[in-house]
Amino acid sequence: MAEIIQNEGGKQKGKRRSKRHSTHIDMTPMVDLACLLLTFFMLTTAFNKPKVMEIVLPERTEDIEDAPQVDDSRVLNIILVENDKILWYNGLADPTKAALPTLTETDFSADGIRKVLLQRNKNLFSQIYGLNQDIITGKIELPRDSIDNRIKRFKREDVKGPVVLIKASDKVKYKNVVDIIDEMAITDIASYALVDINVVEKKMVSNYFAAAASGAGSNK
Repeated sequence: MAEIIQNEGGKQKGKRRSKRHSTHIDMTPMVDLACLLLTFFMLTTAFNKPKVMEIVLPERTEDIEDAPQVDDSRVLNIILVENDKILWYNGLADPTKAALPTLTETDFSADGIRKVLLQRNKNLFSQIYGLNQDIITGKIELPRDSIDNRIKRFKREDVKGPVVLIKASDKVKYKNVVDIIDEMAITDIASYALVDINVVEKKMVSNYFAAAASGAGSNK
């Protein structure tokens, strides 16, 4: 038991005083507390790891002619705009064509962009969902590595799912970018990329909100 003993002072001449017992301070509880705090901080420091988001990027192709060709009908453009809103359209915005694609507004709710992604990615999502259900119900037993490899093969062989191009307009929150990448993982999108919004799309967004504002003003 750890303790501190206070020694008595030297002998003094004069009137004899009564003998006092030395002061004993038990340091055992303090030592126990220090050990507990040290253990607590060591554990919390080890558990508190930085959170990162894993993004699988496609392999770099040196020759552009070797790059895989994607049908325009598979392209799904998602434009993040202010106030947690999303505008999306199918195909490519080609200004040389007679009419540009129509923008559709949605949000981050389950019935919003997630519903759009699930409808476009129905085949691949059903494959992965069926595999997970077979594993949960015990129909098949596979190690974790084999499951990951099979899901990667499903995504690699997918030729019908959408190729999602994610674009952010000015003044978009960083949280919205993280949320849309989460939606890619939730809906098992095989191919997606973060790209810059082009001039044509900026004009499309501006015209969309201008038309919405004029329509709201005429209804008042």
